[in-house]
Amino acid sequence: MSLFTSAPESLCILRLSAIGDVCNSIAMAQAIQRQWPNTRLTWICGKVEARLLKGLPGIRVVVFDKKQGWQGYKAVWQALEGERFDALLHMQTAIRASIVSVGIKAKYKLGFDATRSSDLQQLFTNVKVPSPTSPHVLDGFMQFAATLGVTDLTPSWEIPLSEEDHRWADQHVYQDNTLVIAPAASKGYKNWTAEGYAALARHAHQQGFAVILAGSPAKIEVDLGNAIESQLDFPVNNLIGQSSLKQLLALLQKAALVCAPDTGPAHMAVAVGTPVLGLYAHHNPERTGPYSSRAYVVSVYDECIREETGKSPAQLPWRSRVKDEQAMQRIRPEQVIAMFDRITAHSQS
Repeated sequence: MSLFTSAPESLCILRLSAIGDVCNSIAMAQAIQRQWPNTRLTWICGKVEARLLKGLPGIRVVVFDKKQGWQGYKAVWQALEGERFDALLHMQTAIRASIVSVGIKAKYKLGFDATRSSDLQQLFTNVKVPSPTSPHVLDGFMQFAATLGVTDLTPSWEIPLSEEDHRWADQHVYQDNTLVIAPAASKGYKNWTAEGYAALARHAHQQGFAVILAGSPAKIEVDLGNAIESQLDFPVNNLIGQSSLKQLLALLQKAALVCAPDTGPAHMAVAVGTPVLGLYAHHNPERTGPYSSRAYVVSVYDECIREETGKSPAQLPWRSRVKDEQAMQRIRPEQVIAMFDRITAHSQS
């Protein structure tokens, strides 16, 4: 049953992090806007994620800075003082998000149902959003819109980029056949090997592709990028740590293909319509993979989770992850190169 049969006046979205999840949540917010363009949307998010949301039409962004401790919570509550929303979409199970929610006034507080909820989130909500049959995180987010009364749940994204962002990307993408490798996630166990990425880059170069390395200035990303570059005997454009979030988005938009593990740029690429060659071992790609490129994922998740549990993914709880920190090393370069060839052949046909 839908909570609203006509447009609510105001809604609050609570999704603090991370980049990939916020990117997927944008599709949900914009589905609401398509149906109810006059509904006021306020979004509470983290400091880094706010850079991605900046400039989204019709969305006021309130930044929660977790590094400020208790002052960070108070700053959000003060920014919303005197406001009462028709509904709060509490879309993050982390306890810090639930603490933020305590100071937000709303008639309805929507949260995940028992299948997808964790960290006591259900104690902080009064409407449980039913999990969809699809395991994907994005489909779960879309159920928040459906519970409100939104009928068109087709994911689409309109993330504005400035002329400066486009110009920066144009300086680095010289040809249509450009492969962007975003090699690193923030958690090292999610990352593939420098040798594997170098093998892919070598093959792409032989096929006439320009190769760009991209990512944040985090040490784990910079170090992996340098390790990849050191194994190549041809030039790659190593831009890791040299772009803003919106510049990175513009770069991904201009690429022919993006290769990435389970990390934010994979979902950013989906948002701008670029195919993604995703690399997965620890999380089920049917749950967290690049939404429109799940057919292009190279995954060892199924075999790893069966070894650890003796069960198939369908028999396990929704969040089940592979614990072996060496699992990504099971992905073989020839698997990734074969998928690269399949994607490029498909795009050229």
